Amino acid sequence: MDIMTSDGETREFIGGSPANAAVGVARLGHSARLLTRLGRDPRGERIAAHLEGEAVELLPESWREEPTSTAQAIIAADGSATYHFDISWEVPSVAVDDVDLVHAGSIALFLEPGGSDVLRLLREFAPRAIVTVDPNIRPSLLPDHAVALRRFEDAAAVADLVKLSDEDAEWLYPGTTPEAAAERIRALGPAIVVVTLGAEGALALNAAGRARIPAHPVDVVDTISAGDSVMASLISSLLERGVELSQAELATVLDRAARAAAIAVSVAGANPPLRAQLEDPTPLR
Repeated sequence: MDIMTSDGETREFIGGSPANAAVGVARLGHSARLLTRLGRDPRGERIAAHLEGEAVELLPESWREEPTSTAQAIIAADGSATYHFDISWEVPSVAVDDVDLVHAGSIALFLEPGGSDVLRLLREFAPRAIVTVDPNIRPSLLPDHAVALRRFEDAAAVADLVKLSDEDAEWLYPGTTPEAAAERIRALGPAIVVVTLGAEGALALNAAGRARIPAHPVDVVDTISAGDSVMASLISSLLERGVELSQAELATVLDRAARAAAIAVSVAGANPPLRAQLEDPTPLR
């Protein structure tokens, strides 16, 4: 749960990158299941109700007796923020059958002791399911750079698709261009690497070549869940098209994901698009 205090007022918001991606996938018409860690408390119950309302199945192994984790931001008068994280992360044992795709990322991949279990699960599923990874780097929560880079590269090596932002790429590979970072990551083994470039659009690499598309013009309200909406669209495309894409298909998939991001930033909060919005050919602005 995200807790924000500003001007003496404290508000709580449901957060979490993989949860946002799961909601986005469900809104695009796919079955989505989420394995996480929730306490049996009002915050955990609120998150569970939100997921149920979005048709995301919360795996029962996600429930724990410990309190639901929180991330607190205190906003000062000058707009600066101080953060406090109360996060406990262990991955419960779970047996899940009939899985077409497994997605992981953000602090769940890096924060121990659960991060090692996430990597283990990705390796277990890789022979029988599509694997996607989004590091969604949060420097203040990560171990030292070398440890985090090694964990990311171990995950990328078993992934079919890696999506990251240009800011993620700069943190992982300082001084490297997004294109060079994508090439370096692709050499680790994933079939597709996507780098989002904010207002500049996105680029992607695969065996067929590369694609680069501009951002869809839109009036921005906030950028919450933009990256998660991109990820949800990419997951949807892989489920429908598979991993082996021609260069033209790669560009189409990338443009669809860019439209998902544009729709997400045109409204407030974590609000990934519905399938009808994504497939509507009408320009966003």
